[in-house]
Amino acid sequence: MPTSDDTAADAPALLRIEGPIATITLNRPAAFNSINLSIAQKLEQLGAEVEGNDDIRVLVIEGEGRAFSAGGDLQTIGAAAANDTVAPVVGELLKHYHAFIETLRRMPKIVLSSVHGSAAGAGMGLAFVADLCIAADDARFTPAYAKIGVSPDGGSTVGMVGTVGARRALQIFLAEDSFTVQQAYQWGLVARVVPAAELKAETRKFAERLAQNPPAAIAGTKSLVYQAAVTSTRQQLDAEEAKIIGAMQTDDFRVAVKKFTSKSK
Repeated sequence: MPTSDDTAADAPALLRIEGPIATITLNRPAAFNSINLSIAQKLEQLGAEVEGNDDIRVLVIEGEGRAFSAGGDLQTIGAAAANDTVAPVVGELLKHYHAFIETLRRMPKIVLSSVHGSAAGAGMGLAFVADLCIAADDARFTPAYAKIGVSPDGGSTVGMVGTVGARRALQIFLAEDSFTVQQAYQWGLVARVVPAAELKAETRKFAERLAQNPPAAIAGTKSLVYQAAVTSTRQQLDAEEAKIIGAMQTDDFRVAVKKFTSKSK
């Protein structure tokens, strides 16, 4: 499959496609990849591109520079607060950023966040709203919200509550100034912890392993897992039946079964 890079190097977020793996890089290193309107709009655009590309099976999200993401751009938000324009300014920012988060959860591809340095506020939320997270051993997570008198946004509750439960989530958001990657691993928020110098290589290796799964398996599994907590048993069983029958009608399944049965003879 072709390699693609269709964004300017100075764009607030970059998209790179290498075979079945796409990478979105948060590209505001001077601002620690904090989220302002320009990056939110770019992420929404790039997320839609990835969702619409049937050749992509895995999306990696990473940050350029010394941090994954410092969260919401407090210069922008602080200026809005001072000018009494929070509702229109933050509302417009979150309209685009939340559209991106919704796309990540909806797209029939596995989203893998690759975290180094600091992931704070909405940056922490982005790390954990991804389907899976691999992190460097120097990564640190900072909820940040309560300290400045606000509640979580950016998909932070979407990605964390289903993993750690309500009580742990309340502890994280209201009683943890920050926590280590080892704690995040113990709580199930991080799938793998690797040496910082090896993060890029290990992320690629993990993404390649995930991309070995056929598209129907990825799409069906992701959909079923996320709807399981809010769906009745009967509806979930019906959904499982529909997804597995659909997957069994693909060439990937036919080839895999033929290979398996020929081995067992």
